[in-house]
Amino acid sequence: MPHAKASFKNLVRELGAHGAQRDLLEDALYRMAAAGELVEYRSGHFVASSHSREFVVGRLSVHRDGYGFVIPLQRIEGVQGDIFIPAANASQAMHGDRVLAHVKWIGPDGKAEGEIVRILSRAHATVVGEFRVRRRGNWVKPHDDRIQNWIFIPDGMERPAKAKTLDRVGVVEREYDDLDGLIVNVEILEFPANGEDGVGRVVEILGAPDDFGVDVEVMIRKHHLPHQFPEDVIEEAGNVSRAIPPGREDFRDLPIITIDGETARDFDDAVYVEQLPNGNWQLDVHIADVSHYVKPGSAIDREALRRGTSVYFPDRAVPMLPHELSTDICSLRPDEDRLVMSALMEIDNAGDIVAQSFCRGVIRSSARKTYTQVAVEVETDERLGKMRELALILNRKRVKRGSIDFDLPEPLIEFDANGFMVGVTRAPRNIAHRIIEEFMLAANEAVAAHIANAGTPCVYRIHETPDIKKVHDFEEIASQFGYTLAFAQLPVKKFGMVNNRRDGRKERRDLVMADERATVTSRQYQKLIGKIEGTPEERILSFLMLRSLKQARYSHENQGHFALAADTYTHFTSPIRRYPDLMVHRVLGRLIDGEAPEWTEEQMEEIGTDTSFTERRAAEAERELVEWKKVKFMIERVGEEFDAMIISATKFGLFVELEQLFVEGLIPIDNLPGDRYRFMDTARKVIGERTRREFKIGERLRVVLERVDSNAKTLQFGVWEAPVKKKSKRR
Repeated sequence: MPHAKASFKNLVRELGAHGAQRDLLEDALYRMAAAGELVEYRSGHFVASSHSREFVVGRLSVHRDGYGFVIPLQRIEGVQGDIFIPAANASQAMHGDRVLAHVKWIGPDGKAEGEIVRILSRAHATVVGEFRVRRRGNWVKPHDDRIQNWIFIPDGMERPAKAKTLDRVGVVEREYDDLDGLIVNVEILEFPANGEDGVGRVVEILGAPDDFGVDVEVMIRKHHLPHQFPEDVIEEAGNVSRAIPPGREDFRDLPIITIDGETARDFDDAVYVEQLPNGNWQLDVHIADVSHYVKPGSAIDREALRRGTSVYFPDRAVPMLPHELSTDICSLRPDEDRLVMSALMEIDNAGDIVAQSFCRGVIRSSARKTYTQVAVEVETDERLGKMRELALILNRKRVKRGSIDFDLPEPLIEFDANGFMVGVTRAPRNIAHRIIEEFMLAANEAVAAHIANAGTPCVYRIHETPDIKKVHDFEEIASQFGYTLAFAQLPVKKFGMVNNRRDGRKERRDLVMADERATVTSRQYQKLIGKIEGTPEERILSFLMLRSLKQARYSHENQGHFALAADTYTHFTSPIRRYPDLMVHRVLGRLIDGEAPEWTEEQMEEIGTDTSFTERRAAEAERELVEWKKVKFMIERVGEEFDAMIISATKFGLFVELEQLFVEGLIPIDNLPGDRYRFMDTARKVIGERTRREFKIGERLRVVLERVDSNAKTLQFGVWEAPVKKKSKRR
């Protein structure tokens, strides 16, 4: 089949399909067409979408202004980035839907425009939003402003059988006389199409927008996070045996400890360190043996895969496993016997592993230490001091090979006794965090190398080489501060007049964005981090460097980890909260037992794809809730002044971050004082036309909070300027 095209008649002839086989072939073709794998570009003629420049399968991402982009599942030759979909056509589907799009044109710069021809699968069976009573009926305005259509609620479908809401003491049932303004969850009965409104029915009443805990409930439903365990999962978890199976390595006499944050409730890793007579170090990393309790194909396993990961909100967690496992039998609590998978490593003083083994074990943690405790006791406790010494050895080895350490401050939301946010501070970080990070990284690498050497299918944690155009974009900004990554074969830009096929006009546009032969290494990032350490521009450049990197993901292919400068890497150390770690435990367990692989490359590929998606979904929900809480926290601070830094300059204004609160907002370009300003794309700054005053990335300003948009969850600032004192006139 040249060009992956064929007609039904050709296939019948080539395959010799007759009678029932002919019918089966026809059914298979139309099933594949319905799934987007094939496109029937004219009656009876098909083309494989994965081999076509004309058709693409992908996820629709809708902007709040109505237009959208199809994010292709596979790269299209000649296309740079995503496929633009005009607003009129984007309205045919909903944000997140899997669609088949027709690529109408591809510009010389690789930008493409298309139209949606088929919706392959819906992203939203339910939509959370605000109930609105209007003259022409009841409606729900979706909380996600990327979902453009309001959902019509017919009479009789506006109330669920029971209205359950969350109170400080838990879930309670409550009666509401008036639903107007309440937050509800709606099952979509008819999806919006061809200009017609969607139709739905209310299945949950979550409460008023400002009620305690409603924001978390909204995030759970907006991002479709599984949060209620099915009955068969709960029953299965309650019947798990606590017996210690025979044949395990017994580590219960060793002074093994756990080190976690103050608020941690599940402890899935414990460590032991001693210095050996030969001067080397013994590092034992013991990880909760979730695979012993969660068997493949069980109800708990199916639900864990569906969730993919635990989700951690500032004041609540949505666990991957039932509490009977996550906070009880699998949690390595002190003074209790617990089953573990153990990585036992002998490490020399250069940080190299000279011997390693893996086994199933049983431990009895001697103490539960917090990061704060360890930071204090490390100076006086000999065992903790040895841990620090080994961690620094491991860190020096990583630095030597080019591993990147971004030490960006993390925001910590503070709450009062009633659970309401009262502030945002910098999350504390000390030597205890470094100790655990280095030990977990060492265990992950050791397990990954062991599995890779065995050649058995597995899920790896990979981090690919950065896209060279994003590196080039970062270089342009760094050069304004006098820095460079100095990577080989600097990209070049060529410009020319090209025809803009959307409106027929010609415009000056980048024809070649970057030289794809250019290369960059993690060591170059590492060196630049060292140069900017302690400088005023450290925060902004570190943030922009991080944005220039690709997102790490799970894959069945061992492609290494760019940021860690590791040839082989996986996740082994958190099976209570991450499904890929559970799969790694299963693979390692079969190697320990000398058994053949149970999973194929294809199965591991599917697991890697699914868990990468659930990881991104959880991260987006966690990030969005924190931003929402910040916006609500700032509502009472309109008119107040703050110190801020410009973190981005765009054609519509300056994005700033408040230095003490980790809160971001926009200064509209039209609101900048004293002049008319325009954005200089090449210089990434805003310049006054008359005064030539400049505002650029990294600059510090005094700003005033002018406006809070609770619906859009955005903050608008203005540049604060001291009032001019008028001189009094002499009389």
